[in-house]
Amino acid sequence: MMKLMPATQDVGSISVDLSTPQPGVAPAVNPDPVSQPTPSTLPVNHSQSLVDILFEDHILTPAQYEEIKLQSISSNQPIESILESGKYVSEEKLAEARAKTLGIPFISLSDTTFSPQALNFVPRAVAERFSLIPFIYDESMKTLSVAMSNPTNIEATQFVQQKTGLAIKSFAATRSSVAEAIATQYRQELVTEVGEAIKETEQLNEVKTIDIAQISQIIKEAPIAKIVSTILEYAVSSRASDVHIEPQEDRVRVRYRIDGILYDRLSLPKPVQEAVVSRIKILSEMKIDEHRIPQDGRFNFKVAKDEVDLRISVLPTVFGEKIVMRLLRKSGGIPTLQDLGINGSTLKNLETASLRPHGIILVCGPTGSGKTTTLYSLLSKLNTTRVNIMSLEDPVEYQIAGVNQVQINPAVGLTFASGLRSFLRQDPNIILVGEIRDKETGDLALQAALTGHLVFSTLHTSDAAGALPRLIDLGAESFLLASTMTGVIGQRIVRKVCQTCREAYVPSPEVVEEIKKELGPYLPQDGKEMKLYRGKGCLDCGNARYTGRMGIYEVLTINEKIAHLILQKSDSATIQKEAVVGGMITMKQDGYLKALAGVTTIEEVLRVAQE
Repeated sequence: MMKLMPATQDVGSISVDLSTPQPGVAPAVNPDPVSQPTPSTLPVNHSQSLVDILFEDHILTPAQYEEIKLQSISSNQPIESILESGKYVSEEKLAEARAKTLGIPFISLSDTTFSPQALNFVPRAVAERFSLIPFIYDESMKTLSVAMSNPTNIEATQFVQQKTGLAIKSFAATRSSVAEAIATQYRQELVTEVGEAIKETEQLNEVKTIDIAQISQIIKEAPIAKIVSTILEYAVSSRASDVHIEPQEDRVRVRYRIDGILYDRLSLPKPVQEAVVSRIKILSEMKIDEHRIPQDGRFNFKVAKDEVDLRISVLPTVFGEKIVMRLLRKSGGIPTLQDLGINGSTLKNLETASLRPHGIILVCGPTGSGKTTTLYSLLSKLNTTRVNIMSLEDPVEYQIAGVNQVQINPAVGLTFASGLRSFLRQDPNIILVGEIRDKETGDLALQAALTGHLVFSTLHTSDAAGALPRLIDLGAESFLLASTMTGVIGQRIVRKVCQTCREAYVPSPEVVEEIKKELGPYLPQDGKEMKLYRGKGCLDCGNARYTGRMGIYEVLTINEKIAHLILQKSDSATIQKEAVVGGMITMKQDGYLKALAGVTTIEEVLRVAQE
């Protein structure tokens, strides 16, 4: 599997992001031996020392500043050697300060755009030999921007300049980030393959106006088909859930949503925009000559043993048509409730609620919180030959053997409400309604539960307790809710910390107190010092520090006290308080327990569950 770095790749002749003039960029080096010093390194201006810069930037405290100077005098060690020990300052902060003394800009490679054209100018062996990596090629200025762990190395700069015939712009970077960038960027097949395909389409730069006849010919050509295929292969191998192809003023940006976060990965030159869009339209059976209105389509794509169903959405924007491709994997099966992260008393409460023969179970959370996946896991658990399960969805994301799945089609009058009304005449045992959006659907779901059916559905609320007042707002009768509601699941999705580069650390006293206060009686009492976990960043996780996702949950079971509050039309805060008294573990508590277990980080939990 190819691993990812959170940095954009540029495969066209148009530079992106960092192609604009950067503040403090050093002038291009002149290879003229007369104007250059003969030593292999540039003279360094020590008018302001490293330790002074670190002190002025508030990286060092006054006490540390004095301690370093005293240590240098007493041990007869250079101040820079003491700083390099890592005791006082990180490698990155030290490199930034060193760049200031040299008057050279510093660059953080983890957030940098890498151009395949730039990488092609410098072989990997040269990059490793001199600890440098090119990242931007400016074709108009014939300059190559290069990140170097030792930007004063004239030998390296002159070697690259003579080999490429380009003016060099030097940037300072840490040695470790340069080594990591070399290891990652020089093995990215996405850049290599798309870059080669772009070279074959360079003749498109000469075409100012492309008519339909030209488009029809262009999209049949191997380079365009290769670009689209490579974009999709990369999406499958990188576990992306969505691919965004976004036209900009001077380029086409390709972004991948991985573990819920969008990453810039690729940049295509503007001239191939129409051909790429048309290629995807044809695969999706859309009209290629229609550019004024949104269009939707779908097609299947197979990479090795992985088959994905792609839902395509095309939307006209100012700079052209934007495409979003949602990847729905057909292989791999539906995860179990335990795989999703439901365990302990939460799992027990949910299983108890789902084994009842009738009632309503709701799954609540914002868009993209995994509600549909949780419903599918529940259905798979209940799916036997002895029950008739019917689902009404928008759209049908996964096909489950043995479940009668129906996709709504408002254009012909098949809505959640009309479909649910028809379902009741199909002798169902279990009904899944994709979403309760209006009063009619809510009333029909209640009636189905009252007549002996087990109904599953979703609702857009922030937590489990908020679902009950929300249904009352939609017009549901409180006495019907009190008698039919079985359970409500609230959920969010957090990223899992990378197990390869995971490290333990002792949190600050403030964080420890917050965790103790939130968990209360659920805090593990093992007598050991509290530890949390975080990823350092590695090749396995593409320096993202996270790999994969899981849910954090709360399950509100409807007991007599909760039913009484529903009859009184109590607010969500009152219902939440009573549920916690009754033993419900909240989403935040579930997240904290998973952070203590080293599954996720405290930052992830707060990102999704902090009110």
